[in-house]
Amino acid sequence: MRSISNEFYPFDGKFIDLNGHQMHYLDEGDGDPVLMVHGNPTWSFYYRNLVSQLRQSCRTIVPDHIGCGLSDKPNDSQYDYTLRSRVDDLCRLVDSLDLGDRITLVVHDWGGLIGMGWAVRNLDRVKRLVVFNTAAFHLPSEITVPWQLRLVRNSGLGVFLVRRFNAFARGATWMACTRKKLSRELKDAYCAPYDSWENRIATARFVQDIPLDPDDPAFSVVTEVSDRLPFLAKLPTLICWGMKDFVFDHHFLDEWCRRFTDAEVHRFSDCGHYILEDASEEIGRLVPDFLDRNPIGSAAD
Repeated sequence: MRSISNEFYPFDGKFIDLNGHQMHYLDEGDGDPVLMVHGNPTWSFYYRNLVSQLRQSCRTIVPDHIGCGLSDKPNDSQYDYTLRSRVDDLCRLVDSLDLGDRITLVVHDWGGLIGMGWAVRNLDRVKRLVVFNTAAFHLPSEITVPWQLRLVRNSGLGVFLVRRFNAFARGATWMACTRKKLSRELKDAYCAPYDSWENRIATARFVQDIPLDPDDPAFSVVTEVSDRLPFLAKLPTLICWGMKDFVFDHHFLDEWCRRFTDAEVHRFSDCGHYILEDASEEIGRLVPDFLDRNPIGSAAD
């Protein structure tokens, strides 16, 4: 894997063994834990600016899912690349770190289902939510999955393009930012972990796991998460949304607002899917301010 400049990623990561596979994660700072869960085809690099900012007052935990980032990238015979496995992995990581019951959960993309999958199993441990362009429920009825995702999900050609040419990770660096284009250095950093056929397995398997029909492996997991979201709906929740996201569009945001009626919502009309890149300055102010205005009560409370 091509090295990542310390200018962009100034962290010393850690590893945990999960059933023989090494999961990489960041564990930076001290204080109440902020658990950040990434999606596909990103990795912990996506949260680098929030980590640098919040570690001054919080303990920031950011895992790389198996097959992603700096974690191991086993083949299909060694690891089950499904949503249920992802949620189980996150549960094992959090339990191993003894993060207590004052956790703020931050989610984006697939991190919504994975992170909320963990959260609905640990309702007493989650105290605040920060949501960026994602879902934790089935596709809204108005949504049609973009042809690019259907190509990868449903055809060998799509998988070949992802694994041979890194089409998904590389394409996302061009399409997921709409306010300001990523520099060549940042594009390369996002794609660096996915530098070979073998190392691109997760970027393909995530897309193939998109649950559209009841027979799909992830479908029942999504149902379980969706059905239990009401237990989280009264938590202090910040939603920041890039309105030009070509996948998680305003229909997804509308569904979040319907379910989380008390959420603080900020819409960014010119921003895309990688909202932490497009709106980095604004979110860099909004998230710390949200945490300050919604302090976690004492254990006695």
